[in-house]
Amino acid sequence: MAQSTLKLSTEVKAGFRTEVSCSKPFVIDQPRPMSGHEGPNPLEVFLSSLGACLCAIGRILASQERITLRGIRADVEGDLDKDFLMGATTEGRAGFTEIRVRVEVDADLTPAEKAAIERVVARCCRRLLLLLRRSR
Repeated sequence: MAQSTLKLSTEVKAGFRTEVSCSKPFVIDQPRPMSGHEGPNPLEVFLSSLGACLCAIGRILASQERITLRGIRADVEGDLDKDFLMGATTEGRAGFTEIRVRVEVDADLTPAEKAAIERVVARCCRRLLLLLRRSR
């Protein structure tokens, strides 16, 4: 297995504005009135990372199977306990209580072939979600 280490750093300077130093630096922030709303919030970044990872997995699978892929879409949504997040209760847990993903492949495939690719990508998602649950 060829293993490498991915490194980045994050730094909060003013309010909740968080600068991410990586291959393409960006800002994570909170909406007004909490902060300046200069970028997506951390939860949006987390969910978008999951969706982008799933799309990349779909692209890799299509390439390995020599499938011409016009596109792949992952719709991701997560449920939060906002009372716990905002400190209104100590019952529950921080973070997402449930995450759902729907993957859609755009390619010249039969419905069965599309479903097969979508199942493989979804299976990768289930493994990722299982890892996240283990980290609780």
